[in-house]
Amino acid sequence: MGKGGTVNTAWISAGSNLGDRRAQLQRGLAALEACGRIIGVSSCYETEPVGNREQAWFLNLALGLETRLAPRPLLAFCQRVELAQGRVRPFPNAPRTLDLDILFYGDLVIVEPDLVLPHPRLQDRRFVLEPLAEIAPLLEHPVLHRSVRQLLELCPDRSEVRKITAGG
Repeated sequence: MGKGGTVNTAWISAGSNLGDRRAQLQRGLAALEACGRIIGVSSCYETEPVGNREQAWFLNLALGLETRLAPRPLLAFCQRVELAQGRVRPFPNAPRTLDLDILFYGDLVIVEPDLVLPHPRLQDRRFVLEPLAEIAPLLEHPVLHRSVRQLLELCPDRSEVRKITAGG
């Protein structure tokens, strides 16, 4: 995990809808082990695209990561992993080989132009909440003061989310 720094728990959403989606997610998980210890991984879910609906369905999962990296270095690490797997950003909501989003970093609240924690749209995304509720249902949103399970129950998103594999 590296030296120095306090160990914090980050909750991350991973998704892919290009190429071998399952292999992309597995490579993303393996890469994340270089910056911490994975403490939980949800089942894999096949999810309907949200935003740009004219693209392939996604595979999504959520994971917990104990890490000594601070939020900004963790974000940079996630972006390097995405880039290494061929992620390009031609336009918002474009198809992607791998998408790694930090959902929560402990109970930290950050609002900066290039980093917002908790993730600003997680409560509106069923494809994020379903996998996260599987592994951290009681995790509380530090701004909305609701558990992940409660956020899922209140989620306005009605897109299709189907569990396809058991958690790992």
